[in-house]
Amino acid sequence: MNSLDKELAAFLRRKRGDMTYKAFSQKIGLPPSTIFRLEQEQQSITLSKLQIVMDRLKCSVKDIFG
Repeated sequence: MNSLDKELAAFLRRKRGDMTYKAFSQKIGLPPSTIFRLEQEQQSITLSKLQIVMDRLKCSVKDIFG
C-alpha cells in the first residue's frame, strides 16, 4: 500500500479510538469489515467512500492527509 493508505489508516484508528468497529461503522456509514481492512492497510478506499467518511466525520481531505 502507499503512504496515503497509511495516513488514512492512522486517521481512522485515531477517530475510532476505543469505539468498537460496529459502533464506528454506524457513525461513518461503512461496514465494520471495511473499516478493519482500511485500518490494517489491506484495502484502499474509493473516492465515493472517502466522501462518505468526510461527510459523516465533518472533516476535509486536509484533516485526513495533512
